[in-house]
Order: sequence, then C-alpha cells, then structure tokens
Amino acid sequence: MFKILCNEKIAPSIFKMVIEAPLVSLKARAGQFMMIRVDERGERIPLTIADKADNTITIVYQVAGVTTYRLTEKKAGEFVFDVVGPLGHATCVNKIGTVCCVGGGVGIAELYPVAKAYKNSGNNLIVIVGARNKEFLIFKKELEGLGCQLLIVTDDGSLGEKGFVSDALKRLIDSGNEIDLVYAVGPGIMMEVVSNLTKPYGIKTLVSLNTVLVDGTGMCGSCRIQVGSETKFACVDGPEFDGHQVNFKELKMRQGLFKDQEKHACKIRGILQ
Repeated sequence: MFKILCNEKIAPSIFKMVIEAPLVSLKARAGQFMMIRVDERGERIPLTIADKADNTITIVYQVAGVTTYRLTEKKAGEFVFDVVGPLGHATCVNKIGTVCCVGGGVGIAELYPVAKAYKNSGNNLIVIVGARNKEFLIFKKELEGLGCQLLIVTDDGSLGEKGFVSDALKRLIDSGNEIDLVYAVGPGIMMEVVSNLTKPYGIKTLVSLNTVLVDGTGMCGSCRIQVGSETKFACVDGPEFDGHQVNFKELKMRQGLFKDQEKHACKIRGILQ
C-alpha cells in the first residue's frame, strides 16, 4: 500500500497526485514511468513520473476512463494498492548545446522532468508548451522556475501566442536559432507535426510514445510500433524514439485500440460518458 499525500485538480479533467514511494523515488530518472493500481481488483495503468522528492513521486493524470476516474476519488491520507517502477529507459541526457523541449496538453507534465534534466546538464534550454486555452495549461510555474526561455501558445490565444507549438518552433528555427535537439511529448498529431517540421532541417528529434503504453512490461504487445525498419515496444524499448523514424499512422491506430471498451466500461458504471 502506498500513501497519497496530495491529490488535487490542476486543470479541467487533469489531476496531480503525490505518493509516498521511497524506492521508486530513489531510482527514478527523467523520462521513466510507473504502473499504478488503485485497489486489489483494479487494472494496472502506466503514468509518467512528473517529479520526485525525498521518498515521494508526483504523477499527473487526465481523466479518460474508469481507473483515472477512480483515482480522482482518492483523498490525501488514503492509499493506492500498487506502485511499480521506475520502468522504461530514462532519457539520455548530455550537454549537447541548445535543446528545445516541446509539450502539449497533459504531456507538459511529462516534459517537465526531461527539460529540467537537460537544463541541469548545462544545455541552453528553450521550452515551448501549448494547450487548448489558459485553463488547460499546466506546470507553468514549474517551467518558469527552470530559468529557461519559455514560449506559451494556446489554440484560442487566451494565454501567450495564438496558434500551435509547431508554429512557435518554426519561427524559432527560421529566425536563425541553432537547435541541436528537439524533444517532443504530447498528442500523437502534435509529435508527428513537430517531427515532420524538423526533418528537412536535419534537427535530431526525440518523441515520447507514452500514450500507447498499456501493461508496461512488453507482454501485451499493445504498444508495438514501427520505428524505421524495426518493430519496437514502447514500454521496454522506449518510451523515447527518433521522431523521424516513427510510423505515426500506426501510432494513431494503436492509441484507439481500446476506446470502445473504455467507453462501454464507463457507461455501465455511470461515469464520464
């Protein structure tokens, strides 16, 4: 059993939870994820480790199905049954020059520890984050605390610039900024657009495919994805891959594998839908 220290709503349908998990916290590095189970009869779901402190880990989740809905009902002082991790390969962070981290939606929370790691390694850090509107933008204060160049865009222009993260990235590149690496995490379409944008410029681009993770161990095969000429499993081979090699058409298909089942599960329990 793992004690919950905090479970708060930080944006519409998005929550932040802090859990006591000393061993996970000790080993966790940027880019890794963990599996969580609400109770003994619950399913195990993967969630990226958004931050860690002494003996604790922070996760950010968006309500999308039965299990994430049940997580919202948990209060500080209560417990979750299982926390297993860290899992997946950590981000390979070196001092390489200028790194531009691009995040969208709930992926911004997943971007934060990676951006922090690149900054702490002595890189010149640029962060571009985007959301539907100002209400949905998360981790703004945390990113500002990194002391990096932070660009904010929203679909409706309610905060920062109006537009998409790819628009801001293109302006950066076209204005002569020499970018050595782009790291993107967020909706599949966002990562695809960013990867297509950077490819003609020859800018190395990494994407995190955490949105297709299911069992986290490589056994179910649901996160199987084509990367170049090879078949990879996002959970055990990733979750980070060369964005110029990822088959995003297949990724989109994988992301929709269980939508009907999840919708049915929500319906029979009288939640969400």
